[in-house]
Amino acid sequence: LTGAQDGSVRMFEWGHAQQITCFRSGGNSRVTRMRFNYQGNKFGIVDADGYISLYQTNWKCCPLTGTSPKPYLTWQCHNKTANDFVFISSSSLIATAGFSSDNRNICLWDTLVSPSNSLVHAFICHDSGATVLAYAPKHQLLISGGRKGFTCIIDLRQKQQQQLLQSHDSPVKAIAVDPTEEYFVTGSAE
Repeated sequence: LTGAQDGSVRMFEWGHAQQITCFRSGGNSRVTRMRFNYQGNKFGIVDADGYISLYQTNWKCCPLTGTSPKPYLTWQCHNKTANDFVFISSSSLIATAGFSSDNRNICLWDTLVSPSNSLVHAFICHDSGATVLAYAPKHQLLISGGRKGFTCIIDLRQKQQQQLLQSHDSPVKAIAVDPTEEYFVTGSAE
């Protein structure tokens, strides 16, 4: 699966020279992150306009009609930009990271209810925007990085921020959690 600056999202398969499906054509907002759910049957994209779109991966293009796949869910999760997201547990709960004018830059969403009622909880952290997310399922922790180099640890069970650490002097661009969830590592723009 590829996402591009022109907003296009294309799926390729090993052994095929060409794309097998174009989920989104060029001319849309820049794709900032794409992720598959844990089962691999769904994926999502977030873009520079603050939108998230969720798709089924088993969609097959119909060569007779030339129809392209449509997302089964799309909504604006941040009013300035969306930078990252993670599927939480069952894939119906999603956390997003981005930049919103009200500083609710980390949000939890329930995809099983209407988009107007889907916001479960919003966290006011990373005052200049959140850039990246990681999820630690065993401990139910959400780890986010921000534009000013801070890392925030959120306890999803209690829906509250546990820690805020100054990890870097530049934007946090990557977070990885080890399989035992004893450690996490951050990487910055520098």
